[in-house]
This record gives sequence, C-alpha cells and structure tokens, in this order.
Amino acid sequence: QVQLVESGGGSVQAGGSLRLSCAASGYFYSRYSMAWFRQAPGKEREGVASIDRTGSTAYAGSVKGRFTISKDNAKNTLHLQMNSLKPEDTAMYYCAAVYAVNTATPLMRNEYKYWGRGTQVTVSS
Repeated sequence: QVQLVESGGGSVQAGGSLRLSCAASGYFYSRYSMAWFRQAPGKEREGVASIDRTGSTAYAGSVKGRFTISKDNAKNTLHLQMNSLKPEDTAMYYCAAVYAVNTATPLMRNEYKYWGRGTQVTVSS
C-alpha cells in the first residue's frame, strides 16, 4: 500500500507557474503508475496527466504543452510543473497511484487505487 501527500498548491496570476509535488510512502514506489487529477467546484474529477512505470506520459488536451509530469523514483516523488496557468486551471489537484506497469485509460479515475487529499490551485485573471 502507498500513501500520497500533495504539496505546492497556491494562488497565482494568469500566466504564472506552479510546481506540485506528491510525496509517496510505502515500498516499491518505482512499480507504480501515477497521475494527477483535478476537480473544480461543481465539476467531475478529471485526469490531467499520467506517467506509467515505463515513463510513458499522457496529458489532457487542455494542458498539453503547458504542464509536465515527472516521477523521481529515488525520492519517491511525483511532480507536476504547470506553466502558463489560466483561470480555468483553478481546482483541487489530486495525486493518484496504481500498482501496475501501465493502464488502458491512464486519465480515467477508475484506473487508480490510491489517492492523496489534494492541494488547491487558484489562478486569478
């Protein structure tokens, strides 16, 4: 089992940047596929970016070219670098993990078993 704790959220103006981190505890961290999801008030939780055990990544169309996901197996940490932020990026951001090489639909929430409690990102115009 793995426990996930997100950090790095905050308030930023449009066009700014933030870097989210997700610290994981537990064994065999390198064997997990992981992802970032976000949920805005009144909306469904949506997949933002994923990275599988092989290092392959996937991004939602709305963030492609602006966000970058990375996984540091030595430090048991997942990151999400967010650049050129927009007001519509405002949401609670969650880290998720599953013990698998990869997943069929890496940006679907039902693929993931473990979840953090989230970190808030607010982008003002």
